[in-house]
Amino acid sequence: MLTLKLITEETDRVIRGLEKKHFKDAKETIAKVLELNDKRRSTQNQLDKNLAEVNSISKSIGFLMKEGKKEEAEVAKGRVAEIKEGNKTLQSEMDQAAEDLQNLLYTIPNIPHESVPEGFGAEDNVVERMGGMETELPKDALPHWELAKKYDLIDFDLGVKITGAGFPVYKGQGARLQRALINFFLDEARNAGYMEIMPPTVVNAASGYGTGQLPDKEGQMYHCEIDDLYLIPTAEVPVTNIYRDVILDENSLPVKNCAYTQCFRREAGSYGKDVRGLNRLHEFSKVEIVRIDKPEHSYESLNEMLAHVESLVQKLELPYRILRLCGGDMSFTSALCFDFEVYSEAQKRWLEVSSVSNFESYQANRLKCRYRDENKKTQLCHTLNGSALALPRIVAALLENNQTPEGIRIPKALIPYTGFDMIK
Repeated sequence: MLTLKLITEETDRVIRGLEKKHFKDAKETIAKVLELNDKRRSTQNQLDKNLAEVNSISKSIGFLMKEGKKEEAEVAKGRVAEIKEGNKTLQSEMDQAAEDLQNLLYTIPNIPHESVPEGFGAEDNVVERMGGMETELPKDALPHWELAKKYDLIDFDLGVKITGAGFPVYKGQGARLQRALINFFLDEARNAGYMEIMPPTVVNAASGYGTGQLPDKEGQMYHCEIDDLYLIPTAEVPVTNIYRDVILDENSLPVKNCAYTQCFRREAGSYGKDVRGLNRLHEFSKVEIVRIDKPEHSYESLNEMLAHVESLVQKLELPYRILRLCGGDMSFTSALCFDFEVYSEAQKRWLEVSSVSNFESYQANRLKCRYRDENKKTQLCHTLNGSALALPRIVAALLENNQTPEGIRIPKALIPYTGFDMIK
């Protein structure tokens, strides 16, 4: 959530940033924020003046009574009653303005960092760099859903039987490959200084609002209505919410956490060849890295996170590219976001496997996640996170890009985790 300080002091910059993200009615929305804030503040000022007047009159009543000026004292009591009755209306108006202001702020996205390129969608994203190994496949190369069937690795039909489309069943070496990737990613994160967390995969509404999934992505989350709980779309939600309403010591920053969880996304309206197989699922495994940092260090942290994710795709020997997302393709909450994509040689297309983002103080303001600086003043933290990595499309690319006439080759870095070097 944008801070009122930022909106009031840098109004033009906020409006330009929202327009860069193609937020509808940016000027009108910010004008409404300022109007509600002015109303809230002016009403509070009037309440404060009224309270001071009540206190002053109340003190005078005692003196008037002692001096025998009963009629004057009664007039004073009447004035106090009148002010208190008027305060009820003022308090109601102020509470309503504050509620309307808060609800409006929840609907406004974060403004982008100055380095974010202009653009409307994925076609306007900028390729930062590319890397990885070139792949040469046999002429009869198969997409991963055919390979999964051929080698009995993943049963999509069985998943439909048990649950529905988008909930595959991993079997045999397919299940072992999943577990190997999870352990590999967690070990790599731990070696990079991230403390492992095993959080709940169900969160309350306050957690959803804290990281910005609510109200923006409410329709994309599985909701347990009776208990008003949500299945997490990413470990970002529970892990970042560990620091909700927390004041950290400056010397403890940056905080570095990682977590493996199952993730759940409704993906309403998703269909067609681009979501076939593992390309888009309702339930999937992912390792997430999360950082809480000081504002002046957060972009250094972002670069470290990018280097970490890049090292993972390099060790998996996959062709990859890193994209700097344009204003129109960024998430609601991010200030700067980079996507990692790996190339699927069999599908002849790029598959997104990670987003690494700096949210600056946007999430921290919602979370009231702060740190105490050397002057003992509390400041908002910056929050960052990234997928390191999401499994489904990594598995798809690994199966497709490593197929040979003898079987599917396992990258060298994964062999100690799988216990086999070839799927046959």
